[in-house]
Amino acid sequence: MKHRAKVLLAAALCLFLLGGCSGKQAAGLDEKRTSTVFAMDTVMELTVYGPEDVLRECENIITSLEKKLSATDPGSEIYALNEKGTAQVSDETALLISDALCWCEKTSGALDISIYPVLKAWGFTADAYRVPGEEELAGLLSLVDYTGVAVEGSSVILRDGMQIDLGAVAKGYTGDRIMETLASAGIRSALVNLGGNVQVLGKKPDGSPWRVAIADPVKSGYIGYVETDGGAVITSGGYQRFFEEDGVTYHHIIDPSNGCPARSGLLSVTVIGNSGEMCDALSTALFVMGAEKAADLWRREGGFEAVLVADDGRVLVTEGLKDSYHALSGGKAAVIGRD
Repeated sequence: MKHRAKVLLAAALCLFLLGGCSGKQAAGLDEKRTSTVFAMDTVMELTVYGPEDVLRECENIITSLEKKLSATDPGSEIYALNEKGTAQVSDETALLISDALCWCEKTSGALDISIYPVLKAWGFTADAYRVPGEEELAGLLSLVDYTGVAVEGSSVILRDGMQIDLGAVAKGYTGDRIMETLASAGIRSALVNLGGNVQVLGKKPDGSPWRVAIADPVKSGYIGYVETDGGAVITSGGYQRFFEEDGVTYHHIIDPSNGCPARSGLLSVTVIGNSGEMCDALSTALFVMGAEKAADLWRREGGFEAVLVADDGRVLVTEGLKDSYHALSGGKAAVIGRD
């Protein structure tokens, strides 16, 4: 059996960062600060143009949220909830669970935070990969139903045997918290890459937009890039975490309808929007849904844009990206319109 864990930063997304420094930077008032943190099972990189103490505060946000939200840390709130089936959690955790349930509903269950028992069976939670049998999956699928999760104030109750995982929203939410903190501190330019979840604040210090490149999910290199001066650019793809057994590739994005890696005709989905939490949730859900249903959700809900890479080589972009998406390989992208 061959396996590969999450592709780290450079292989997931490439960031075109500004070099050099301005007069303010030379004076230390707007100096470039960088930090690397390993958390939430990935490498995270922070680039902030501002004082050192703000960067440290961002690091603390990451470690604090991981301690609350990790499904595998015995000291976390989610771990305790999964063990007992009910728990009093912090207001922040309760709110995030409620938000995640809303995304489950909006995507008609393409995102389902109660998929955790199935993820464990495939070995994706502990890098102990295996292919579960049909009977085992059938039993576990009886536990997958986000409507069995109840949030009442700070109390969370799971239907008997259920367990949840907030991995589809945790990094996006963390990025949102970091962006709020930076903005409150008066930072005007920053970029964080939380294991491929990219969020930016403002433009680069020279006034130009950030460029975030989207990896080619089949071969090395990049299919294109988007320009942005604020918000999130978040990608989900089967190439990010997978294993092979008997010549078959199994990736980590599980379809809640059958408990198996999603085979929707898409190889990767990148969602661009103001909210990291939203983009994180939707990148997973749209991957499971496939191009047609993803386009329908975009038309119905709005508030985000998307780049879809299909397994037949097509690149599809929603019409709001016509001017900000730039192809690097594979030819011109097809535009998904409102009609």
